[in-house]
This record gives sequence, structure tokens and C-alpha cells, in this order.
Amino acid sequence: MNDENATDTSAGDHRTSPDVGSPPAVPPPPASNTRRTSGHNSEQNQTLLKVGFVVAGVVLLGLFIWWLASLIASGNEQAANQSPAPTAAETAQSAPATRSQLPQDGVSALDYQLGDCFENFDPEATDSRVVACTTGHSAQLVALYRYPESDSYPGIAALRQKGREICQDAGLTEAVANYALMQRNAYPSDTSWEKGDRRVDCYVTADKGNIIMESLIP
Repeated sequence: MNDENATDTSAGDHRTSPDVGSPPAVPPPPASNTRRTSGHNSEQNQTLLKVGFVVAGVVLLGLFIWWLASLIASGNEQAANQSPAPTAAETAQSAPATRSQLPQDGVSALDYQLGDCFENFDPEATDSRVVACTTGHSAQLVALYRYPESDSYPGIAALRQKGREICQDAGLTEAVANYALMQRNAYPSDTSWEKGDRRVDCYVTADKGNIIMESLIP
């Protein structure tokens, strides 16, 4: 049995026995291990930080895409709710045409332009003499409508009704009160429709002679 307080006092040799009751001294861990552990923790923190940035970026990107999609959808809905602007095929009246040189003889009926004034107008003729509206004339083209090329022939009744509509909607000046005038329509037959004629015309004509001396539309 060991006695932790015993001391060996042999002659000429003085020794102190180990302190059996004291706990053994534990050497500190190598400094290299401490540095390696600290570096590992730092790398973990950096990795977590990078992952956080990536996740935040993905979330922000998702929110941006959602906002952009919502904006586009809202714009499409507003456009769908608005009345579509009339196309050229649906316009009954637009700005009157201007011709560079007048008078012009032999102008084809398919080439008549809105606002044209005609001398000695014959509604059955395939061409006419176009003159300046400030000179004597017997008719003027005051409104027109073009059916889309893709449309099928609508029939005489529908064409007549369209002619009445565009004549009613034609904006005429107060000068019409100076003359005895009539309204006349021209529209394609099924034969001319097959050849590409899609226009319905509204003319204002004098009861006789080239008595009109001004344009009857603004």
C-alpha cells in the first residue's frame, strides 16, 4: 500500500517521491490542432454565408420574375378590355386624298380616293374624270369602306346595308345646304369580289349638271 505522505530519507540520498495524490498534468493540445480547428470553423462560416447569399439571390430572382409576369398579365388584361382601334378595312371615312395633278381622265373606279370630285359623273361607268373640287363637278366620294381580303362575299343585302351605314356616318359640311343633292352607293358584285374588289362607296351627287363648286367634306 502506498502512502501519499511517505518520504524516503536514506543517508546521502534525498528524494522526494511523486505526489501521488495530485492529478497528472495534461499537456495543452498542439497549437497546430488549434489553428486547424479554428480554420475549419471559419470555412464553415464562410460556406454558410455563401449559401445564404445564394438562397437570398434565388428568392429575389423569383420575386422579380413573379412581379414581371404580373405586370405583363396586367397589361394584357388592360389591352383586352380596351376596344380595339379600327383597322383600315373597318374605317368608313378618313382624311380626304390629295392628287398631285388635276384634272385626271380615265381614273378607274377601283382607284377612286376619298374626297375625289367628278365631272359629269356616271355611277355605272368603270372610270371617271377627277377634277379639283373648287371647279364645277357633279359628284364627290364622301365615304368608303373596305372589307378584309379574307372575307367571303357577304351578299347584296349586306352590301346595301353597309352602304347606307357609311353614308349616314359621313361627315358633311354645311355647304350641302347650297345644293339639291342625293346619296348614292356603289358596291361589288360577286364577280368583281372574286377579282379583289372589296370596297363600298358613298357618293353625294347633284340632281343635274356640274353645279357643285366646293368640297362637301372637311
